[in-house]
Amino acid sequence: METILNVESISKVFGSITAVDQLSFKVQRGEVIGMLGPNGSGKTTTLSIILSVKQASRGHFSWFNGLSGEVANRKIGSLLEVPYFYPYLNLEKNLAITALARGRGENDIPRVLDEVGLLKRSKSSYYTLSLGMKQRLALASTLIGDPEILIFDEPTNGLDPEGIAEVRELIKSQAVKGKTIIMASHILDEVEKVCSSVIILKKGKCIASGKVSELLNEKQVVIIETDDFDLLSVLINQNNNCKVLSKENKQFTIEIEAGYTPSDLNAWLFSQGIILSRLEPKHLTLESQFLELVGKTQNL
Repeated sequence: METILNVESISKVFGSITAVDQLSFKVQRGEVIGMLGPNGSGKTTTLSIILSVKQASRGHFSWFNGLSGEVANRKIGSLLEVPYFYPYLNLEKNLAITALARGRGENDIPRVLDEVGLLKRSKSSYYTLSLGMKQRLALASTLIGDPEILIFDEPTNGLDPEGIAEVRELIKSQAVKGKTIIMASHILDEVEKVCSSVIILKKGKCIASGKVSELLNEKQVVIIETDDFDLLSVLINQNNNCKVLSKENKQFTIEIEAGYTPSDLNAWLFSQGIILSRLEPKHLTLESQFLELVGKTQNL
């Protein structure tokens, strides 16, 4: 698979604050990458650096194996913040100004308005739009010129559930077309539904990265029950493949290591004289993994 972005040990320092700290990652063509992290983790600063809005203090990055910034930027559509649109101009004219400023896509306006579901509102003034429509217009502005790469910073920020769903479907529709997408977000559920890979940041450092499916399947959580609660409590603490997350009444919630299956656990307990009345795998979410990873790195 072709690497289109290579980031090597970039750092960004603002006075005494290190916003990005020795960050390295690669983006392959066609990937949809979610960049996650608490507020102040360096997501927006990282996106600003790879878009040449800010300059890294140390390290370097390259698009398309070293294309110049100007040439690379023609292949990128980005939304770091909602662009300024003229309130009393219609959508068509606002996008014409955007196309003129970017030097591309003057004939692309009907297509992008159609893609975001605003073609019928092309003659409407900007001020008449709902918040969700305004965000869709902002997304339309990134699609002008049909760029290969799309970069979004918190694209659903401030939207209601309906608006979030609309934006999510728009981004997924671009992914289906083979676009490479980098999306910073604090909405973990959105990243899980849209992205194929994830980079998790904390205090400017990468604390985890990889395929979403791999992160979720790295460990399993199961709920088990038995009448012999006391013996189960003793045995589970002796099994190095298991970690007790919680226990209540006759029920344990247990995390088991990768490569050790619920069937292995059941067979081992049976050999120790425990017959389970319940063995239920629990679906891990990206949110639970994220919170665990962030919690494990308190001293960063």
